[in-house]
Amino acid sequence: MKSRIFLALLAVGGAFSAHAADTCSVNLEGNDAMKYNLANIDVPRSCANFTINLSHTGKMAKNIMGHNVVVAKTSDMAGIDTDGMRAGLAADYLKAGDSRIIGHSKVVGGGESTTVSIPVARLVAAGAPLSFFCSFPGHSAMMKGTVTLR
Repeated sequence: MKSRIFLALLAVGGAFSAHAADTCSVNLEGNDAMKYNLANIDVPRSCANFTINLSHTGKMAKNIMGHNVVVAKTSDMAGIDTDGMRAGLAADYLKAGDSRIIGHSKVVGGGESTTVSIPVARLVAAGAPLSFFCSFPGHSAMMKGTVTLR
């Protein structure tokens, strides 16, 4: 009986260790209903870089229902979004060289995935509050969340 308990605790401990080792990344999903699966992304200050793995779980093409993920100061979201609409899909709905953008992925369509890695020092330097959002026209109203440094 004691050996079973020990093995169960060992298995649980291993699961926690595997999870703890993966704290410098997060899996984010966007769908055809213009929703992310997360409302907040926790970023440990101990990470050198933080990676967001974005998967578009829907079926619609990127020119119809594309998604990306943009990280910026919350106060900069509206301006980034407005300028991005003018930039168009070929520019991932982001103004070239926009210094307000801390990190961003490309726009993907249904069934596609992309990744963005952001130096945590850039997040710290930007200060709070931070947000993530989709810059596809009209999507940021629903597809947004907070980024929390911990």
